[in-house]
Order: sequence, then C-alpha cells, then structure tokens
Amino acid sequence: MRGRISWLKNPRSRGAYYGFFLPAAFLLCLALFIGTIFVGKDQTEKSLRWGIDVIRGSGYSKITSEKLQPQPSPPLQPEPPPQPAPAIRPHLQSQPHLPPDPSPELQPQLADQQYLAQNECRPPGSEPLPKGLVSNSSDLQMQPLWGRRKKVNSTTSLFTAAVGIKQKEMVDKMVRKFLSSNFSVMLFHYDGIVDAWKDLEWNNHVVHVSAVNQTKWWFAKRFLHPDIVTEYSYIFLWDEDLGVDDFDPERYLKIVKDEGLEISQPALDKTKSQVHHTITARWTNSTFHRRINSSNSKHGCDSTTEYPPCTGWIELMAPVFSRAAWRCIWYMIQSDLNHAWGLDILFGYCAQGDRTKNVGVVDAEYIVHYGMPTFGETPNEEEHNPSEPNARLEVRRHSHHEYKIFKRRWQDAAKEDESWIDPYPDSWNYSII
Repeated sequence: MRGRISWLKNPRSRGAYYGFFLPAAFLLCLALFIGTIFVGKDQTEKSLRWGIDVIRGSGYSKITSEKLQPQPSPPLQPEPPPQPAPAIRPHLQSQPHLPPDPSPELQPQLADQQYLAQNECRPPGSEPLPKGLVSNSSDLQMQPLWGRRKKVNSTTSLFTAAVGIKQKEMVDKMVRKFLSSNFSVMLFHYDGIVDAWKDLEWNNHVVHVSAVNQTKWWFAKRFLHPDIVTEYSYIFLWDEDLGVDDFDPERYLKIVKDEGLEISQPALDKTKSQVHHTITARWTNSTFHRRINSSNSKHGCDSTTEYPPCTGWIELMAPVFSRAAWRCIWYMIQSDLNHAWGLDILFGYCAQGDRTKNVGVVDAEYIVHYGMPTFGETPNEEEHNPSEPNARLEVRRHSHHEYKIFKRRWQDAAKEDESWIDPYPDSWNYSII
C-alpha cells in the first residue's frame, strides 16, 4: 500500500495517472456500456475481466502492449439458414392479380376475361368439356358394328365424285382402282338413285350421299369440311365421265409429292379426250408440266406468261388438292353458287406459295375426258318439246351468271379488305370462258 501511495506522490507518476489512466477508465466504461448492446454475453464478460485488470493497476507496459496489439475479432456466428418462403397454392400462382374486392360493375368484365383466357385455344362450343375429351376432327372411314376398328393412316387419301346411274360402268372402274390403292371413297348421287348400285361388290365399302340435281361443289361444301377430311393427305374431287385405264393413283401421288404439287390434275389423252384448255393436254415423254409450252394457245400464252390458264392453273373436272390447299379452297367455295365457274382461275391463291411452281399437270399418269353432259341432258333430242326450255342451255346460261357473281364478290371483297395484299392482281384480266 505504501508503494502505491509513494508511486502517486511521484509527479511523473501522478501525470501518467491523470493523463492516461483516468481517461482510459472512462472510455473503457463507455465501451463496455455500448458493447453490452451489440456483442454477446461471453465477449462482454471477457471485456469486463480485461477492464478490471487494468483498473487494479496492471503495469503501464502491459496496458501499452495490449493497447498496441490488435484484439482478435470475435468468432463469427453462423448465419441462421434462410427460412423457406411460404408455399403458394397452385391455383393462386396461375390467377392474375386482381383487385381484392372489385366493384360490381367490373365483376362481369373480369369474369369474361378469365373465361376467354381459359378457353382461348378451344374449339367453339367445347368449353363445357374437359380438354382431353375434345375431338375436333373426323374421317369418312366406315366402321364395323363390332370387332377391330379401322384407322385412317397418314398416307390415306380420299376419292370423291359426283355420279349418276347412267355412267355406272365408268364409275365402277374408277372406284375399283382407288379402293385397290387404299383410298377412302365417297360418292355424291346427283340423280337420287342409290339402290341401283347395290349389285357392285364395293357398294357397302363406300359412303353414299344423295341430293337431286346438285353439283359436286355443292356436295363438297356441305360434306367435305376441312375438319372432316383433315386425316387425308390428298382429296380427289372428280367428274364421273373420266377414263382411268392408263391411270394409277399410287404412282400419281408419288409424282405429286416428289414435285411438291399442292394442286394438280392428271393430263388428258389428246387423242381420246375433249380438251378445252391447252395446258391440260398430255405432253409425251414427260412426267409433268406447269405451263403451256406453245405460242399457238388461244389465250396468247408463251414461255414467259405468268397468269392462268397459261400457268398455275388446272381445270375443274379432275382436281387433286393437298390437305392444306383444300382447307383454303373450301373457304373459297360459295354455298349458293353450285357450278363454281371461275373458281379454277383462283386455285393458285391456295397453292401454299408460288402458283407457277405448286400447281401442275401430271403427264405420266393420264386420263380420258369423254365430255358427257351431267345436267340438263335431254334423253331423246327428237322427242324434245320445243315449247319447253332447253335444260342444257339453261344450265350453261346459269353457270355464266354465277361466274359473274363470283367475280364481283371477289373484287368487292378485295377492295373492302384493306389489310389484304393481292399476290396476283391481274388474275381477272384474262377470261377462261
């Protein structure tokens, strides 16, 4: 005790005491007070023990050395693991962020928006059904009442024709040939006679549709909707007066596929057929052609002409359409225009690209067009009553009238649709009648 008092009596020691120890003690107490807030309990206790040692009079050298030596930082406490975010129920994730309590005026509008979002890709009318049950296509494959179901494969095509009993023999040859090539067959009976075909062995293997005095285009618009025939790669829509002795459906389709013809027809045998347009006549030693190769055409065609019927054109008698082309053609057929005159001028619009490349006539597989009148034929010209109208002449006159109506509709629609750009603006400049 006496040593400590004598130490304070020393002026130099007293200066050290008041100049160093008292301020250090004050700062230490302040640090300890603040430290209790930010540091853990264990570190606070260490700091207290260290402060007590200093106040009790540890040597100046000890304090100086401890002051100069950096204190080890406290061990880092491991961060607590992140808490998982609260689970969001699936139905809440897909719902749009809507006001929590929409006003009564907004509720119908919001309901309509939700309904449209949920049913945007559904066929109209299928909304009440589960999506997996919706069947939006069909085919014309006849099915047995029991046993294994027949399926239409991806290579199956459809043959259709408007037929009358007077051409039964020619139709029989056509149907046999197409059935043997694994085609589905649908016959349109324009004379209303169906039972007279029952003696043919294939009668129960084809679909028969009967409507008196209706053309194949009338039947096609009503019974060949694209969703009904979407399973078929190609659709044949032929007349009944065609000879097929030199025609093979399978070889024909191979050429069409290899050459990328979306719209086509078999060439006509020039020696046996009625040829109305030069482009449909068969070229010898040729597989197919896309344009007229002669300057003797009545339409002034040559090798540079780019409009129908010089190129990009086939006739109405025996057209063959790809699946994609037929979907376009079907929409172009007018329900109230039976004869479809003028439709062939515009076939090229549905050719899925350049009509001068995707429309063609196949020479290797050709047919004969006998040119037999279908409608308005007088059974016996000698017994015809002059006071009665000439049915055949009236049919042709009405066909011309429908042609003018169709042309006017097209031109009016093209003017009204400002967003549509006509790729072939000169199509109607050249009449094919």
